[in-house]
Amino acid sequence: MRRLCRRPSLLLLLLLAPQAHAGVQLAVDGIADPLKAAAVAGVELSQYATRDVSAAQARRLYERAPGQVKSALEPYGYYDATVTGDLQQVGKDWRVTLHVQTSEPVKVTSVEVTLDQAAATLPPVLHAKRALEQLKGEPLDHGAYDAARDALSAQLTATGFLDARLLTHRVEVTRADHSAAIKLAWQVGPRYRYGQVHFDGSQFRDGFLDRYVPFKSGDYFSQAQLLELQQALNGADYFAVVNVQPDVDQAKRGVVDVSVQLAPAKRTVYTGGPFIGTDTGFGMRGAMERRWVNRRGHKWKNELVVAQKLKTLSTLYSIPMPGDNQRSYNVGANFRDANTATSQSRTLELVGNETRQWHGWTRTLGVHVLSGTFTVGKRGGEPDNAPGVEHGHSTLVFGEAALTRKQADNIDFVHRGWLLSVAARSTAGGLLSDTSFSELTADAKWIRAFGTRQRDRLILRGSAGVTWTDDFAALPPQLRFFAGGDRSVRGYGYQAIGPRNSAGRVIGGHHLLVASAEVEHYFTRNWGMAAFVDAGNAFSGTDFRPKVGTGVGLRWRSPVGMIRVDLGTPIHDDRAHGIRLHLVIGPDL
Repeated sequence: MRRLCRRPSLLLLLLLAPQAHAGVQLAVDGIADPLKAAAVAGVELSQYATRDVSAAQARRLYERAPGQVKSALEPYGYYDATVTGDLQQVGKDWRVTLHVQTSEPVKVTSVEVTLDQAAATLPPVLHAKRALEQLKGEPLDHGAYDAARDALSAQLTATGFLDARLLTHRVEVTRADHSAAIKLAWQVGPRYRYGQVHFDGSQFRDGFLDRYVPFKSGDYFSQAQLLELQQALNGADYFAVVNVQPDVDQAKRGVVDVSVQLAPAKRTVYTGGPFIGTDTGFGMRGAMERRWVNRRGHKWKNELVVAQKLKTLSTLYSIPMPGDNQRSYNVGANFRDANTATSQSRTLELVGNETRQWHGWTRTLGVHVLSGTFTVGKRGGEPDNAPGVEHGHSTLVFGEAALTRKQADNIDFVHRGWLLSVAARSTAGGLLSDTSFSELTADAKWIRAFGTRQRDRLILRGSAGVTWTDDFAALPPQLRFFAGGDRSVRGYGYQAIGPRNSAGRVIGGHHLLVASAEVEHYFTRNWGMAAFVDAGNAFSGTDFRPKVGTGVGLRWRSPVGMIRVDLGTPIHDDRAHGIRLHLVIGPDL
């Protein structure tokens, strides 16, 4: 009986014992990436690194490997590769080493692209055609060829040739002289025009959304304009869902309608919470936005900010107007109580303006009424009557004209983008104002990603300004120029740099010049570091002596937006020393 009981136990142990594993260790030499990676991926043996393989299987796979390597290298122009190898058994595993020798790659000796003249002269199509023709003289790379061919097909569709068909697509390889001839021919068909735009799901009266359509019925079809329409409707903030689609299947006689599917966003939005910034200190923000007040698309925004160095209460009412330039009339008011390193001000500003799209820019024309009291040259903790502190009270009525334009490939994290803003302000000869002044300002920012994985970015920034006035002392701090702070020269306090009065107090200047260069490197998708150099100053006359700040920073693409933490220090400045923390939360542009 004991023997009968032991046999099942022994059998169970044998069944549960780990089975011997026989896999394949594959090595390829003689070539480097990307050829090596392509060869390994193309060899069936590579699939057996962690799979059991018998001796017979290993030999069969090994015999097929040279042909598989040759096939894997052909898309890169290597049609005459020589492959030898070794097969060895090492313990339970098999070790395969493949030795690859490549000869001269096949080169493209001719590229023939046939297109109808109506399409070939269009700049986007012509650019894609030239990219194909530039393959001539280069080693044949099937991946590059496929990408260039598909790019030309995509441009034909994007410019309105919706019936375009690729009739001929051949790559003729002559192994004897290592040459390849590319022959491509398209039948482009008619170029389509826009018909009607149909909006479905809108909460507004008929015709209101026409202001966002960047084309007219009868214009040539363009996918870029459809994307522009999509972005404009998303940017209007009226809708939770925007889906712009051409009705290609219903197109007739070269005319295609556009269907826009919409779903309203939440009508009233309340936002708020704590925030911190080195220029403002710790604070709380609360806002209420009525995304649309009525079926005519009116908007109303209100915001309250209470921080250590800044308190504001603002309201803005916007009235969209008919037309295709997104024109709006805006009226608003803003109470501001600011306390910087060099000034204090308490002002009320009333504004009325018109905004519209103008030749690709956002143009603003308006009138401002600014009134309040201010103190300049005061340092923290000092009494108002400290020596050198200047006080003022003024009321100014001035006009403003501004142009702003920006382009970005990604709103959340810009790889390629830029921003340019210019503005002019002036009183009407001192009418209804305590003094007369004129002012010009300009701000620019440029971002480019670089590196093989686009994880590095170069960011350039600059600001400039000039003021003309008969009585500089009557200008409040908002209309004077200062430098220093999170978005100016880091390493210095907010508005801590500028001309000084006879008591050595910073009182602001007539002119401003600031420039910055920054390099970011991201270790992961969301985390990175930065190094920067900022330089500039506010000044009067021609006495421009730039202050320089440099440092390093941490970058985090958080769920609430980009967070930038910088440590900056002044360079060669007898008045300023040490390291200053800068914290900024917000978009790139």
